[in-house]
Amino acid sequence: MFGAMGLVVVLVMTPANALAFLPAWVAGTSSAQQDQPDAFSRGIDAYNQSAFEEAVRWFRLAADQGSARAQFNLAVMYRTGRGVPQDQVEAARFYRLAANQGHMGAQNSLGIIYDNGEGVARDSVEAASWYTLAADQGHATAQNNLGVMHRDGRGVPQNDGAAVRWFRLAADQGFADAQNNLGFLHANGRGVPQNYVEAVRWYRLAADQGFADAQNNLGVMYGDGQGVPQNYVEAYKWFNLAAAQSHGNGATNRDLILDLMTPAQIAEGQRFAADWRPR
Repeated sequence: MFGAMGLVVVLVMTPANALAFLPAWVAGTSSAQQDQPDAFSRGIDAYNQSAFEEAVRWFRLAADQGSARAQFNLAVMYRTGRGVPQDQVEAARFYRLAANQGHMGAQNSLGIIYDNGEGVARDSVEAASWYTLAADQGHATAQNNLGVMHRDGRGVPQNDGAAVRWFRLAADQGFADAQNNLGFLHANGRGVPQNYVEAVRWYRLAADQGFADAQNNLGVMYGDGQGVPQNYVEAYKWFNLAAAQSHGNGATNRDLILDLMTPAQIAEGQRFAADWRPR
């Protein structure tokens, strides 16, 4: 069995990379407030022209008039230090103002900063609470993050069944992190009956988007012949694609499988990887 040779499966993603930044302007917001149109739109225009200090002035004007989107954008500016000195405490304050108006992106982001202790004391219970508010509104990143919390038992009781439910909601929206996480739970029979075919299906959906963890995991399934016929060429292709994104486990697994392949198979795997395009 290939796994006995030491292939490394990437288990799950953490919430830390899930922060929604300024593109959330374009997405819908659950705020009940009407944005002050001139100030907010002028802030957008200034930001798009890299006039960050001017953008901050317009967003602050709109935020002071109760715009949740402007409050969210100010939080991002403070978190990243664009147009203002970087200040995680101020970022948390503006995230909270927007989150308290029901802005789901801000609720998710507030969960992340509590998860990581950025500008606030680390508090996994508080993080899970904010993730839940955003997840209940259908925010895919928050749904994935809440699934992680249930899977790990951080801030909520450990519950693989609940993790599956939240991952599935996010995965059905096309969120690659959640698709990978759901594949892992199916592969290991956590919260669902073990089902390698279903694991492969979810890994592939994420891998086809270019998600490196899932590409590595799909390679493991091909290498071990779990859920798919064993195929070292396909395994090598997926490992190679993950490694091309500086994925350490993908590079390790690619090197491990080389010992089992002929030169012709290696060349074929390299060609498949070169021809691959995200879907």
